[in-house]
Amino acid sequence: MSSDHSAEIAIIGGTGIYDPELFQDRKEIKIYTPYGATSDLISIGIYEGKKIAFLQRHGKGHVIPPHKINYRANIWALKNIGVKQIIASSAVGSLREDYKPGEFVLTDQFIDRTKTRFDTFYEGGQICHISSADPICPSLHKYFSKYAQENNFPIHTKGTYVCIEGPRFSSRAESKLFRDWGCDIIGMTLYPEVILAREAEICYVTISMVTDYDVWSDKPVSAVEVIEIMYKNAANFKKLIMGAIPNLPDCNNCVCQCALKNALA
Repeated sequence: MSSDHSAEIAIIGGTGIYDPELFQDRKEIKIYTPYGATSDLISIGIYEGKKIAFLQRHGKGHVIPPHKINYRANIWALKNIGVKQIIASSAVGSLREDYKPGEFVLTDQFIDRTKTRFDTFYEGGQICHISSADPICPSLHKYFSKYAQENNFPIHTKGTYVCIEGPRFSSRAESKLFRDWGCDIIGMTLYPEVILAREAEICYVTISMVTDYDVWSDKPVSAVEVIEIMYKNAANFKKLIMGAIPNLPDCNNCVCQCALKNALA
């Protein structure tokens, strides 16, 4: 891979996060993968002296629904260009009164409620039992927690994310069940992205913006409401992620970088 087409840090996100004007020497590259097409071309540019790759999870114009995203192709492509750290952004609903719209959550656990997604690179020939006990990179989680708190961002540093298949929102009964399970936020994109990153031995952290209270709160979730909150808080979201990048810690000695050591059978 040419050095012009490589990067060690990647952002996976969408509306409100990516601003092409922030990057110098920006180029778009197409990576062919064994799993088909990525969500979009990968943009690579220089930001504050660091080479950054950016991939729009839902494609340009937000056209790919969450259950149709080619997660394996996306993670494989980022690994192929040398990515060692992924910062993922997402919009989520809140399952708690104290996790309010406009606030941020650093997820540390998940519950998978998806149904049809390919969630491993190891489908035969070699078996991989990857550990998902602590699925988020501890180094990146610690760093973003400290950075957000020091800079007075409204953030919760713990959060169990229940990932549903989508694209529909939950029924009221489902939403109340997830609350009973102790889940904090609900979304549609964390899984299997987080686990594929672990199989690829890439450090992964996800920063979620709360856009609404899920329907447990007796108020139906509106797609219009979600979009309005996202746009209203986009500047803060971008400031949190991009402001943290210049001093991002080196993860070369992180446990994520040797996740396959005891996972392959």
